[in-house]
Amino acid sequence: MNVNIAFKNFEASEHLKKYARRRMDKVSRFFGKASGLDIDVVLSVDKFRYRCEVTVTGEGLHINAGEQNPDMYAAIDLVSDKVESQIKKRVSKVKEQRRKAREKDVDVFTYTLDGEEASDPKVVGTPRFATKPLFLDEALMQLEAIGSEFLVFFNAESNRINVVYRRRNQGYGLIDPVL
Repeated sequence: MNVNIAFKNFEASEHLKKYARRRMDKVSRFFGKASGLDIDVVLSVDKFRYRCEVTVTGEGLHINAGEQNPDMYAAIDLVSDKVESQIKKRVSKVKEQRRKAREKDVDVFTYTLDGEEASDPKVVGTPRFATKPLFLDEALMQLEAIGSEFLVFFNAESNRINVVYRRRNQGYGLIDPVL
């Protein structure tokens, strides 16, 4: 967190700088010390009015607050209270949005094909067989022979598991994963 203090129309004392920095450091308790916030404080004097303007930016946050008072320390207190209330309001709004999002019901639509009832998918059987390595043209002939939509085979050329499948446009496709 970076606190930048600027002065207009007067020379500031070290005590005033420390006081302003201490008050703005209290803002960091909402975000933590290591947050990427930038706090710009501008202290100015116009005849008998002391002004304090604060801008807080960072982490998707942009807050402006300003206050004027016959006492500079009171102006710093008032503006820091304003900034804290705005941050509290923003934090509570974010928490409320997250809470509502957690409680929100999600509609899930399930569709069944051919009038079947929706149920948990069950594995009916697992055919296991040892195959010899095939070349691509042999795999295509076997795909035609069994009349299936796809065939998983061990490719003799690349020594990897491949999938050959029937495409909708009367062609064939080959999936050759590279690990």
